[in-house]
Amino acid sequence: MTMRLLPFQVSICGVPELPRFAGRGVSHVIGILDPGTARPGAYADLSARHHAEFRFHDIVQPEALRLAPSRADVEAVLQTCESVLDAAPDHVLVHCWAGISRSTATASMLLALRNPGREDEVFAALSVIRPQAWPNTLMISHADDILGRRGALVSALKAHHMRQAERSAELRDLMHEVGRAHELPEQWRRK
Repeated sequence: MTMRLLPFQVSICGVPELPRFAGRGVSHVIGILDPGTARPGAYADLSARHHAEFRFHDIVQPEALRLAPSRADVEAVLQTCESVLDAAPDHVLVHCWAGISRSTATASMLLALRNPGREDEVFAALSVIRPQAWPNTLMISHADDILGRRGALVSALKAHHMRQAERSAELRDLMHEVGRAHELPEQWRRK
């Protein structure tokens, strides 16, 4: 499915999964980590020609002592995605800590950049690449605005969240555990 959106492989993972990509032809890595955390040692085993790293927390609303992804952060991520697309990569690996939220939002942006009007396809492809994908809503909202998609990315994300919530009780539970139950469709929010 992603071949119709992009002419190269896109993979998504969490930090604990990074060693699985050693020797797998990864040409570009985009990593999103929490501020103040150490760089993963597994980076040394990846043969990527290009590596970009961003630092902000996986939150969707302002919190004390935690750094939410800002519009400027998302602009920088989009600029990196644009550079990656221009470089004609072989295999792009996008990661965050768990490979569920920040990395899947970033991969969504990578897929969406050159595919305006195909936002639903972007999230369908994302589900194939990373079945547990639950993209960071704030990041997608910023990207929608920056790219001038007039709510198309946000709307497609909401439909994706609905499908994910219907499909996975584990994801529904995770969203409750991490304080993001408000992103769930109403019928799955605990009272």
